[in-house]
Amino acid sequence: MNLMGVVQRSRTPEPWSEGEKIPWNEPGFSQRMLGEHLSQEHDWASRRATTIQKHVEWIHREVLNSQPACILDLGCGPGLYTSRLAELGHACSGVDFSPASIAYARESAQKAHLTCSYDLVDIREAQLASGYDLAMFIFGEFNVFTPQDASLILDKMGAAIQPGGALLLEVHTFEVVHQIGLEPACWYSAESGLFSDRPHLCLQENFWDEARCVATQRYIIVDAQTGQARRYAASMQAYTQDQYLDLLKGHGFQDSVLYPSLAGVVEPAQSSLFAILARKD
Repeated sequence: MNLMGVVQRSRTPEPWSEGEKIPWNEPGFSQRMLGEHLSQEHDWASRRATTIQKHVEWIHREVLNSQPACILDLGCGPGLYTSRLAELGHACSGVDFSPASIAYARESAQKAHLTCSYDLVDIREAQLASGYDLAMFIFGEFNVFTPQDASLILDKMGAAIQPGGALLLEVHTFEVVHQIGLEPACWYSAESGLFSDRPHLCLQENFWDEARCVATQRYIIVDAQTGQARRYAASMQAYTQDQYLDLLKGHGFQDSVLYPSLAGVVEPAQSSLFAILARKD
């Protein structure tokens, strides 16, 4: 894509038409993203260790009744939750399609002799085992999938969880997704960054599809030396609380309970997200 392509771009993209999400599975991007996952300076790609530890303790105590369990973590990243849950005596499996994150998770588990296994695969294509006591999908990743793919993932999770087992989702509020779509366009320059290890410009646009309740973020990365541009996009589906609950019920999950966070209490720094705990029929 050259600069003329940038000028002649579609002014309002269709949701998911220019890409399903930023390129977590590209090796270079994945390696740079791993650094963001492990950073203790922010909670952007993953939370800081102190927050993760609070969440893990709540899951262990309130969701699993402090009893050893078999846990599935979709979108597990570098295993920051699964490793801590395994240290508490749980057997954990993780799925993610970021190669650097999965490599880090595997190496960490091996070094610490943890009961963890990890698969490098797109969640939608994963062949999941069954018999899990808990399947979790956290940090708002559920919202980045189309409604059709979200339904597919819920079906997969339902098949993976044993009867009476639990589903734990952490999802975005409708309001925050709506606000993302209304944010004004912006840009920045960088010597290197998440999208490129070379000097570049990042041009970002945000769009809100009122009919479908979808926010789309478009990123155009312009190489400062060559002028060549690459385009990425990510869309997020907004759901109301009632829509989340109806969706879970329609996929065989009952007794849904809403929590303000994965710590069970309000976390001001995490106010854009909330948790839903449901049980499989």
